[in-house]
Amino acid sequence: MAITIVILLLIIIWSSTLIFYKDRKVNYIDVDESKVFSSKCKSIILKHEVKTNTAVFMIHGYKSTPNVYNYSAHCFFEHGYDSYAYLLPGFGTSIEEFEKTNFTQWFNYISAKYEDIKKDYDNVFIIGISMGGLITLKLGEKYSDTDLEPSAIIPISAPIIYNSLLKDRKITDFSFYFARFVSIFKSTFNSSIINRIDEGDGEDNDNNWIGYKGLFLKQSLSLVKAEKKVRKNLKKIKCPLFAIHNITDKTVPFFNFPIIAKENNSRKFQAKIIKMIGYNHTMHVLLLYYSVRDELLDDINKFIEGVLDE
Repeated sequence: MAITIVILLLIIIWSSTLIFYKDRKVNYIDVDESKVFSSKCKSIILKHEVKTNTAVFMIHGYKSTPNVYNYSAHCFFEHGYDSYAYLLPGFGTSIEEFEKTNFTQWFNYISAKYEDIKKDYDNVFIIGISMGGLITLKLGEKYSDTDLEPSAIIPISAPIIYNSLLKDRKITDFSFYFARFVSIFKSTFNSSIINRIDEGDGEDNDNNWIGYKGLFLKQSLSLVKAEKKVRKNLKKIKCPLFAIHNITDKTVPFFNFPIIAKENNSRKFQAKIIKMIGYNHTMHVLLLYYSVRDELLDDINKFIEGVLDE
């Protein structure tokens, strides 16, 4: 009996702490947009005929697609900036393709895209929603104090911890402590493609979202492990940072926001906290919703202008 208890405890520790976990596939993956399940999944690239020296580089979230930036990209374009929102590897194509990928490959792909774009512009502002916000923070960590430092980073609804019971006394989902063990036997639950564009706007434009639905344990483990590494390096962020979060976010709890705000080392930090109430959607993909997107885009444009004027 004692041996059984010890084994169970070791399994729980192994699964909950993600000790020794690392992404095993780190090869660079390109994106074949001919395989997307909807044209709405494709990358958004808006460039002015007359060359501009400023670009906005947008990164979509976990299980999502660049479509969440369709309105924002055009807004930035009309403001005079070139706009880029690339589809990440494995996203927007098929469940099978998505299950072959991990955070390291998503980050390596978007890093390469960012480096290519940075060569052509004096100023590049990076915006990311949800996991895209996490990638945005990691780009800030990687490139601060280098020739490739972004003009500013703008993480929106970004996760930085998932379960952190001992250090922060915060839990997003207690059952995820067993995800690593369960993934040995089954890695995906209730997975499907969501393509609701033709069903109308839904509540607050929430239906204007396409991507994957379901639980992908291996990809989620990869993401949660990445959060730990990004949090550890938050102090490396020196570039201007404008963090945005909704107090009532149902996907990434608000307790993530104070950690980002406190532990970064930006020379110009700005924060915006909003409180959405009365909606049945997750109140998470903030630049998608009619109710808040114009206000947020106005604030982001003012922040960009302030950085450019310095």
